[in-house]
Amino acid sequence: MPNFWFNAKNKKMMGIENFITFMVTALFFIMTPGMDTVFVLNKSIGQGRKSGVYATLGVNTGVLTHTFLAALGLSVLLAKSAFAFSMIKYAGAIYLIYLGFMKLKNKEDFSNLSSESPKQQKTKSDFWSGFLTNTLNPKVALFFLAFFPQFIHPAQIENPVPFVLLGFSYAIIGMGWFLSLTLFASVFSTKIINNPKIGLWLNKVSGLVFIVMGIKIALTKN
Repeated sequence: MPNFWFNAKNKKMMGIENFITFMVTALFFIMTPGMDTVFVLNKSIGQGRKSGVYATLGVNTGVLTHTFLAALGLSVLLAKSAFAFSMIKYAGAIYLIYLGFMKLKNKEDFSNLSSESPKQQKTKSDFWSGFLTNTLNPKVALFFLAFFPQFIHPAQIENPVPFVLLGFSYAIIGMGWFLSLTLFASVFSTKIINNPKIGLWLNKVSGLVFIVMGIKIALTKN
């Protein structure tokens, strides 16, 4: 059987090396609190489980988008082009700051969360917000470019298949972790429904966090 598919002695599969190590390391990185974690927790606590699930789907769709862009070589362009990097960086920063200001302005009555119709209206926007916050973060693209090749055999480094497989694996791990967070955090949404003042404070705090993260992305250097 060709080495490309599987080599038990060297622990290679589809051009991937040390897959178990990759899975453990990826889980460690995903569990480290960052923008995606803050976003999913905010949706889960503030708007309930369904919003958290849609936010999780959006974030991990962004992960797959970065994966395909990297596999096609477009992320390398991003890493090498200061102009392209800056465009994505500032678009992501502006979007996060916009979300932050919208949170600060939001004086919504959180008791409405108990009804079904507002939830149905928000879930699609939760998905797209999660997708955009991840996709417009150039640090994710640079991280994948630095992290994934460490687990790809040098002879297959130009092959997009190993990169795509690692990206899908990363997204699956991310789905599992963020859904677990969603189930845990959504328990607190009941308290917010019963006490709208907590929800208003959550909006203010999360709004400030999004603004700070947006500024942090804007100051990121290539």
